[in-house]
Amino acid sequence: MSARGSRRIVLWRHGQTAWNLESRFQGTTDIELTEVGVAQARRAAKLLARLGPDAVLSSDLKRTTATAAELAAVTGLPVTYDAALRESFAGDWQGLTHAEIEARFGDQYAAWKRGEPVRRGGGELETEVADRAAPVVERAVEKLPPDGLLVVVSHGGTIRTTIGRLLGLAPESWEALGSVSNCCWSVLGQGVRGWRLLEHNAGSLPEPVIGDDV
Repeated sequence: MSARGSRRIVLWRHGQTAWNLESRFQGTTDIELTEVGVAQARRAAKLLARLGPDAVLSSDLKRTTATAAELAAVTGLPVTYDAALRESFAGDWQGLTHAEIEARFGDQYAAWKRGEPVRRGGGELETEVADRAAPVVERAVEKLPPDGLLVVVSHGGTIRTTIGRLLGLAPESWEALGSVSNCCWSVLGQGVRGWRLLEHNAGSLPEPVIGDDV
């Protein structure tokens, strides 16, 4: 865990949607949570509330606002919404399954899977997503007390690119962070040398770290 007195960021992915189940590329399409997704958010919110968050920041799409609402309900905290935290805009890919994308945009899809910078469906580069999302998170962190905790409710791709940017990783290595499951989260802690990844794709509260170089 982070050292006493350091700020932390919890980057929390929204709950399940019907398009998640169908493996459809959502992007900025405004899809609502399923009943399962609402239940996931409610369960996760009870856990995250125990961390004592100081502020909640959320994408303004329905799947994230509904997820954030569950945390607001148990903490009493207001939610600040920002369109800069939306998922990557993926143009013509949005609404298609991965199989359909591969069939229609084979070369582009293959390049993306190889980790090359690609405007998926004519949409945003991953670096452009980080350009809009990471500064919003950084500005919110600056308003926290010295040991404050910020919860950011966002989307899988945006969370990964934001983590990569905050950790100072080269964009071509962001894919190594792996995906975040519905209603799971990652935790960053602020240290003297910058941000450190404390938890990734977690669905339970963190255990104390004993014997590591923290």
